Amino acid sequence: MTPSVRLLVCDDHAVVRAGLLALLASAGDIEVVGEAGSGEEAVALAARLRPQVVLMDLQLGEGIDGVETTRRITAGEGAPHVLVLTTYDTDADITRAIDAGATGYLLKAERPEELFAAVHAAAAGRTVLSPPVASRVMAQMRAPARRLTDREQEILARLAEGLGNREIARALFISEATVKTHLSRIYDKLGVDTRAGAVAAAKERRLLT
Repeated sequence: MTPSVRLLVCDDHAVVRAGLLALLASAGDIEVVGEAGSGEEAVALAARLRPQVVLMDLQLGEGIDGVETTRRITAGEGAPHVLVLTTYDTDADITRAIDAGATGYLLKAERPEELFAAVHAAAAGRTVLSPPVASRVMAQMRAPARRLTDREQEILARLAEGLGNREIARALFISEATVKTHLSRIYDKLGVDTRAGAVAAAKERRLLT
């Protein structure tokens, strides 16, 4: 008989946590030892409860996000494995989570039995990725890094300062349409689809000086 896995669930939505707890209880060989509604709470509970696996959402509302929570939880000796469970599958999110120490990355669209198997795989230290995530990781490995142009670097820097398209256009003496064109190329090169995602990816890759 497969031994039970001690699991901590971290998700900022109480309804989602309740659904996960009910689902995981049906597995029979997974013991949920705690639940956290924030990154800070997850870090504290992981240290106190010593779970084998932490099931981690990436977006946690106020406070530290799932990536930073993962980094803190996996930093120490004998740390639990972190299995990301999220709806986000952009290249930047995947890269940041894995770089932070996540053992696996699952999408919430997965079937329950896939989640159960992933929890056991993570407990054993095996990497587990949802098929769409695995495809993205392979594509990243095969594709050479695409460098940003000097102009794209300038726009990215203004983006990080919180400037809107009109403000960026005025600062760089270009049209808003040109700013939008450059932003589209920046998103494509960084594998993101939002302004916040671009800034986060740029910080991770140390593209901002």
